[in-house]
Amino acid sequence: MAKDRFHNSVKVALEKDGWTITDDPYDLAVGGVEMYIDLGAEQLLGAERDGARIAVEIKSFIGSSSISEFHTAHGQYMDYRYALEEKDPERVLYLAVPVKIYEEFFGLKFIKTVVERSQLRLLIYDPDEEVITLWQ
Repeated sequence: MAKDRFHNSVKVALEKDGWTITDDPYDLAVGGVEMYIDLGAEQLLGAERDGARIAVEIKSFIGSSSISEFHTAHGQYMDYRYALEEKDPERVLYLAVPVKIYEEFFGLKFIKTVVERSQLRLLIYDPDEEVITLWQ
């Protein structure tokens, strides 16, 4: 399985943000189908609380067509979310998107509408600084 160009940048950014990477990749099998989400992570919120657990699908959007990459990312996200609902419903799925693409492409009215209607959770990252700039 090929890793996204910014896989390690997102991994480092999550660790800087206090997350522990538990799965790289996070493998998931549902109904005879095997899937691999890029990362699984957890964060302890306090001694008396359960830890938060997430899964992160990383996208770089470096191809020639942002809308084509968005179609693929959106479809993967929805499939992964449905699979997680069955196998690991406590884990929250995020789509990791570079900050430049978020500002330019995800600011378009249609993309905003799709993100909102599909209830996509976004993790915006800076691949150069290896930091998370926004959770949405």
